[in-house]
Amino acid sequence: MKKSIYRFLPVLLVATLAFAGCAKQQVIKKDEPLPTSVTRNETPATSSQVSPPLPSEKNDKAAKGAPTQQQGVGMTQQDLAAQPVKADLEKTLNKVYFNLDSYALDDAARSVLTKNLEILQKDPLRKIRIEGHCDERGSDEYNLALGERRAQAAARYLSALGVAPERLSVISYGKEKPADPGHDEKAWRLNRRDEFIVQ
Repeated sequence: MKKSIYRFLPVLLVATLAFAGCAKQQVIKKDEPLPTSVTRNETPATSSQVSPPLPSEKNDKAAKGAPTQQQGVGMTQQDLAAQPVKADLEKTLNKVYFNLDSYALDDAARSVLTKNLEILQKDPLRKIRIEGHCDERGSDEYNLALGERRAQAAARYLSALGVAPERLSVISYGKEKPADPGHDEKAWRLNRRDEFIVQ
């Protein structure tokens, strides 16, 4: 009898250990969140620690017009901050006006370009497109060539004052984009101009 007990004792011991080990395991259902445990080296999160924003907070920021990660791709914070400045800069740049059939810069035009230079120096990385315009008189070809010479004259003057030539580009619209659609001297005077577009 004693021999049979000794034979079953190792089997009984193994079965007891196996049952005891299984009893310590927790069963986690599929839908339940995993339990969090804190080891000796970890410290529990406190209320003073910053947690990442919840998805609803991100949506609120996007709805309020804050730049999202997607909107800011490839742009630095400085680029984002400078965006509204472009429109303000363009509004402050004054037009240059020309006499009939002329691309010469008179004293008034030079004065305007000097003031424009001061504005351009505040944002030395911005590029400017100078658009040359003409009044409705003359052929399309003549006015396109005259508009080009007017834009070039302003670009050369600004370059001589210190604006880097690579910041300036020119284009002629000839008589295609009148500032005033009238057909009198007042309208023609307003249409013979250079405009400065911030890029």
